[in-house]
Amino acid sequence: MPSNAKQILFFFGIFLSSIQLEGQSNAPSSALASSTLKVLKPFVEQRLAWAMTAEPITVTASSSTRSSGGKHDFFSEGDYWWPNPASADSPYVQRDGMTNPDNFTDHRKAMIRFSRIMGALASGYRIDKNEQYAAKAFQHARAWFMDTATLMNPHLLYAQAIKGRFTGRGIGIIDMIQMLEVSQALIVLEKSKSAKPTEYVQFRAWFEKYLNWVTHHKYGMDEMNALNNHGTCWTMQVAAFAQFTKNDTLLNLCRQRYKTLHLPGQMALDGSFPKELARTKPYGYSLFNLDAMAMLCHILSDKQNNLWTFALEDKRSIQLAIAFMEPYVKDKSKWTFKQDVMYWENWPVAHPFLIFGAAAFNNQPLFDTWKNLEHAPDEEEVIRNLPIRNPLIWFDADKL
Repeated sequence: MPSNAKQILFFFGIFLSSIQLEGQSNAPSSALASSTLKVLKPFVEQRLAWAMTAEPITVTASSSTRSSGGKHDFFSEGDYWWPNPASADSPYVQRDGMTNPDNFTDHRKAMIRFSRIMGALASGYRIDKNEQYAAKAFQHARAWFMDTATLMNPHLLYAQAIKGRFTGRGIGIIDMIQMLEVSQALIVLEKSKSAKPTEYVQFRAWFEKYLNWVTHHKYGMDEMNALNNHGTCWTMQVAAFAQFTKNDTLLNLCRQRYKTLHLPGQMALDGSFPKELARTKPYGYSLFNLDAMAMLCHILSDKQNNLWTFALEDKRSIQLAIAFMEPYVKDKSKWTFKQDVMYWENWPVAHPFLIFGAAAFNNQPLFDTWKNLEHAPDEEEVIRNLPIRNPLIWFDADKL
């Protein structure tokens, strides 16, 4: 069969899949949510055993001489930047897609650890309302947001720095997506008996200060205007933190950005993301951006705004994006684009776009695809690019 004929049949298949999605219920299914609990409960129990013994580790536990910030300032370095072989004292040079293992990542790892702990404890609390889980989570939250000896300052001025070039960059704001499940865990745990209103005032104040910084500082402005996964992740984190701080103005801003910037600016007519496909890790980046898009739909949809069913006049929508990517998740050998230069073998895993898409459209095949994938990846790069690791805390409690 000629290659152009194959392409026509492939995209016709995507079109049919999108019609099937569109024809199904858009209300989250109680049955699927309950099934999600059955799938995830064993993994939650494993993580709880670890989380209940973990002591807080914040940004103050380690530091780098290359950081221009202080003890309480988050610091990270650009992943794809390496020493110049011509001179050790020269500014770093870029090798796109190739992670430098010697860059400083301690603060990022500490934030990921914090996120995993909070997500596990909140998941456990959601299952059986055990107050010990809530009390342990608040111990960690106080260390990061309240304790003057260990707290993190609410900004990312020094994220993804490059030696000899930048002390920090707007692109580094993407590191903050690791706090998504922290803020969501705090939403879940606020109903616990261990929750203290005076502490929640301080927790929310921390996130309010961060939101003010990320929506006004030049780095935030640079990142919010990015027409790739960085722009999506700016909106995703702002949406999640605005939900926790109950900032309706920012929530509405994020809804408009999804409709007027992310869909028209990033998605092609076939549902793909061309800017992600152009990278040296097109498969991983496509999955990552689709996860972020799906989370925007999940976080921002309400009775007045259903982003799951929103479509542009040319039919571009989250449904089309899922229909494009799902065949490659079910069978990666069908991937017709370049293979990723790193971590090709580590993807896919149990991606958020699958489970939340399945719930939004009551789509059993999508759920089955998610159910049969890896729910406990151990590769650090995969964990880092999978900030939504605990779907239970994102479902309404009465659905489980």
